[in-house]
Amino acid sequence: MKRSTRIGVDIGGTFTDFVLHDESRGITRIGKRLTTPEAPSRAIVDGIERLLAETQTDPAQIGSIVHGTTLITNTVLERTGAKVGLLCTEGFRDVLEMGRESRYDVDDLFLPPVPVIVARRLRRPVRGRLLASGVEHDPLNVEDVVREVQWLVASAQIEALAIAFMHAYRNPVHEQRALEAVRGLYPNLPVTLSSEVAPEIREYERTNTACVNAYVQPRVHSYLGRLASDLAGIGFDGELYIMLSGGGITTVEDARRFPVRLIESGPAAGAMAAAFVARQVGENRMISFDMGGTTAKMCLIEDGKPNLKHEFEAGRIRKFKQGSGLPLKLTVVDLIEIGTGGGSIAAVDANGLMKVGPRSAGSDPGPVAYGLGGIEPTVTDADLLLGYLNPKFFLGGEMALSLDAVEKAMQERLGNRLGIDAMAAAKGIQAIANETMAAATRMHLAEKGKDPRTHSLFAFGGAGAVHGYALARLLKVPRLIVPMGAGVISALGFLVAAPAVDEVRGYVTRLEGADWPVVNALFAQMEAASRELLARAALGESEIAIRWQADMRYVGQGFDVTVDLPRGPLDASHVQTVKDAFNAAYLARFGRVVKGVAIEAVNWRLKASLPAQDITLAYSCVHGEALRGEREVYFDGHGFMKTKVYDRYALEPGVRIAGPAVVEERESSCSFGPDCSLGVDRFFNLVVDIDHGKRPATTEGAVLAKEEAT
Repeated sequence: MKRSTRIGVDIGGTFTDFVLHDESRGITRIGKRLTTPEAPSRAIVDGIERLLAETQTDPAQIGSIVHGTTLITNTVLERTGAKVGLLCTEGFRDVLEMGRESRYDVDDLFLPPVPVIVARRLRRPVRGRLLASGVEHDPLNVEDVVREVQWLVASAQIEALAIAFMHAYRNPVHEQRALEAVRGLYPNLPVTLSSEVAPEIREYERTNTACVNAYVQPRVHSYLGRLASDLAGIGFDGELYIMLSGGGITTVEDARRFPVRLIESGPAAGAMAAAFVARQVGENRMISFDMGGTTAKMCLIEDGKPNLKHEFEAGRIRKFKQGSGLPLKLTVVDLIEIGTGGGSIAAVDANGLMKVGPRSAGSDPGPVAYGLGGIEPTVTDADLLLGYLNPKFFLGGEMALSLDAVEKAMQERLGNRLGIDAMAAAKGIQAIANETMAAATRMHLAEKGKDPRTHSLFAFGGAGAVHGYALARLLKVPRLIVPMGAGVISALGFLVAAPAVDEVRGYVTRLEGADWPVVNALFAQMEAASRELLARAALGESEIAIRWQADMRYVGQGFDVTVDLPRGPLDASHVQTVKDAFNAAYLARFGRVVKGVAIEAVNWRLKASLPAQDITLAYSCVHGEALRGEREVYFDGHGFMKTKVYDRYALEPGVRIAGPAVVEERESSCSFGPDCSLGVDRFFNLVVDIDHGKRPATTEGAVLAKEEAT
């Protein structure tokens, strides 16, 4: 019997979201539960059991569960990982502290250093050296390896080990010999080789990536083991997959081996969901805006794909200061993340100014409105006061919100200190939160040479739908798209992402002098490794798509641009084609090319992926009256307006509505001002056209004539 049910699970800082999809029965059911941070698997199991009961699904029918987690990010931020030892090349013990030999803030004379993952006493040098070409200069001293690892385990009592030797990205033989020696002594000790987790040039970043991987490995092993056990306890015996930071999905076995690659798995799912919708509706230029309980994430979606990058900085001690964190070499979805979410706390600082975030009320105690013990006003509390949320229909009415408690807290905590009333304080929270997100989005796009006015905005997340209209107005985007189930759409990303592998090998060479047999051998090695991994994800080798790329730069530059390559084998006849591809990518990025300068490749990349499983969101409209009533809603620039409220589930494709309007669904709510015209497309997305030149109006929202769905 074919297992037709698939479930996506997204653990956020405040809520855990679910999407259950059964193609054979035409069922899509979504769910949302408060996150249980002390035991994340409890919320997962409770939410899945509820979905199974609602859809009358036997656990044996579940073919796969795809999951994303913030466990790795939180472990690095909170510094709660394992005690890690490092074996390094003699003379390079201090690579982690030397870093890039630069200060992340040149104006701060009291600059705190970036904390290292491995203390100096736990970094043990051993003799043996490879040249930059990968040729052995001095053989590895295995006696050093044995002596140092015995000290690390017996005396220092490490829980995991990283091995990072000079130039191991060109030749891993010394690291592999060291691993053999360690395995002979301690077969159960978690060991990370830099040549496996990040086989790329840049000693600091490669060593750091290996150390962070070892740092989180024991905790991830424990978490995934507990999750698998809990799921088995409810009768699940299908496949458990994990979302990668680059938007692909991988097996539990690979996630246990390289957990650092999951560090951005949660945010990546939202970007994959946005890319899926962009392809559905034919939007080639889209800004993905995902606002949850603790953070907001923005990502550029072009031609139906999210932008990717191959470096990531984790655990910044100053959130918006590049260089204040731990640089990692891995493929991640290129997004910007800021500390503005529904649970972001508003407070008055020492200068008497209101600040919003980055502190969050999370799920415990949560915003004041939840009535779970929160006493500090949040963005969600302001949303409630300004009319965006219905206190009697939050989570479909399962969770009543306390308007009186919010008004009291807003006045006592903010209004009295600022000399304003509670409503003015709520407006201030809105303005600060929205302007902060708009500024971050403008900066993210400007770095890529993009203008937000030429893009549409895709708003989702529990708070993203609420704030989508305000952000769209600030960015002056002409169109806003809000999907059905916006509050849990990130979980959809897990179901539409393809199983994928990103492999990389470092080999620095000028194009004219490249040893092309070496390059082709690297690609053959990467392809074999990718096929082996993807074979465990089912569907068969014949369906694997392969893509070749290289990180390239002009000779003398410090950083590189990723360029698509023709599928090999490559030889000298391809040099001009590769040069042209690099110049085109460089021109698109920087608006110019440099003539008369040689071009070199730094890293060679291979992306292998299985086809994404198609999914049709089979919604059924509730036939009946769509209009629920009216309430006063605040719109910046227009003030409070009497606004009609609509039931999202009763709005059929083709319906057109003139703003102002509020559209409510179980997991979220979205409001649109009088300068909007909105409709429902054939995929049940709300498509909102915004007239940025329209003057404040007083026309009440009204359902207009149905138009044919396109």
